[in-house]
Amino acid sequence: MKNRVQFQKGYSLAEFLRDYGTEEQCRQALFRWRWPEGYVCPECGGRKYCTLPSRGGLFQCNHCHHQHSLTSRTIFDSSKLPLTAWFLAMHLLTQAKTGLSALALHRQLGVSYNTAWSMKHKLMQVMKERDDGYTLSGTIQLDDVYWGGEHRGGKVGRGSPNKTPFVAAVSTTDAGHPLYMNLQVVKGFRSAEILKWSRNQLAPGSTVYSDGLACFRAVTAADCQHIPIVTGGGPDSVKHEEFTWVNTMIGNVKNAVTGVYHAMQHKHLPRYLAEYCYRFNRRFALETLLPRLGWAAARTPPMPYQLLKMAEVYG
Repeated sequence: MKNRVQFQKGYSLAEFLRDYGTEEQCRQALFRWRWPEGYVCPECGGRKYCTLPSRGGLFQCNHCHHQHSLTSRTIFDSSKLPLTAWFLAMHLLTQAKTGLSALALHRQLGVSYNTAWSMKHKLMQVMKERDDGYTLSGTIQLDDVYWGGEHRGGKVGRGSPNKTPFVAAVSTTDAGHPLYMNLQVVKGFRSAEILKWSRNQLAPGSTVYSDGLACFRAVTAADCQHIPIVTGGGPDSVKHEEFTWVNTMIGNVKNAVTGVYHAMQHKHLPRYLAEYCYRFNRRFALETLLPRLGWAAARTPPMPYQLLKMAEVYG
């Protein structure tokens, strides 16, 4: 029997072009996503407006006369690209199961590499901020992960400066099937860090399975039940049923990221992990991925290029 999630119809390029193939279609869609109950002035909250064709279609509030564009104060703010390019980027990024590099996006959109990189990171930031607002609940599998390897001649093991620690967690159904995933970079595997992560990402009352790492006991301070299982080392350590899905997800995300992104700066790892989580957590309805991302993009503050280039703040 075919897996219904893997073999669902999805959202084809032909359907995308039918729905968002023109600039006007994209403008109407963004208007609906930004103001689903009708226009609201970002300055005074007024509900009536007029457009100024002589000024490129700017909106003007009839109450306070504030003028602004459709994309102002959104992730699309100050972009000189047409919305059709942004919408195509959103479609490509959400429908690619293992992700799409900035280089591939540059070729698909016909824009410069720097422009494609900026677009991709802005959209990944939207994904990250959206999923940061959710928590896992129920039965949760938890594990510690490191991204990267040691430099030749440098420090090895957990203390290597070329390794970035992150927490991997997967919530499952009572039958043991995966529901949602959370991958979050942390400053290190210490009790204070895990407690901070738990309070932000776990719902009180959840049951958390982890290995014997001492810092994971901190989830109890976030009102979660903790069931530690000492796995030991070697191949048998990944065969425990309680960690089947978190180990599977760790393997999948590492294979996906290393297969698509041949060079990635560690400071941007939180966004790349968020991109993978965003698609996985919404895999049950592929046709809704683009409008859901568009809705979130309309509510994500602008992020200038210089800010994109900076390291993520986490922990």
